[in-house]
Amino acid sequence: MNKAIFALVAMLSAASGCATDAYVYRDQPLVAKVETGMDKEQVQNIGGKPLSETQRTVVPGTCFDYMLTQAGKKQPYHVSFDGAGKVDHTSFMTCAEWSRAQQKSREAPSNMGGYGGSGY
Repeated sequence: MNKAIFALVAMLSAASGCATDAYVYRDQPLVAKVETGMDKEQVQNIGGKPLSETQRTVVPGTCFDYMLTQAGKKQPYHVSFDGAGKVDHTSFMTCAEWSRAQQKSREAPSNMGGYGGSGY
């Protein structure tokens, strides 16, 4: 299998895990109230000071890392901001994990699967 298929499977696995996380943590203020287009101040008014703020590595912008706690369990959560400082992504992973996922999705496949044809 080529890297593109592995990347797709990894992304789909992460997305399916997010559905469960969203259900468990749906009432957490960051999950329930943060919306695309909000600025950093609005996000901090909802979720408080992040654990860390990092520069994004793939697309210009910054990213806040948070740790959600529900029923004694902890779950990373990030809020990512575009170059204008507006929310453009949130997810149940760290900023570093999101950056790696973005990087992998932008990498060109090194081969097309071997035997030619359409790949099916």
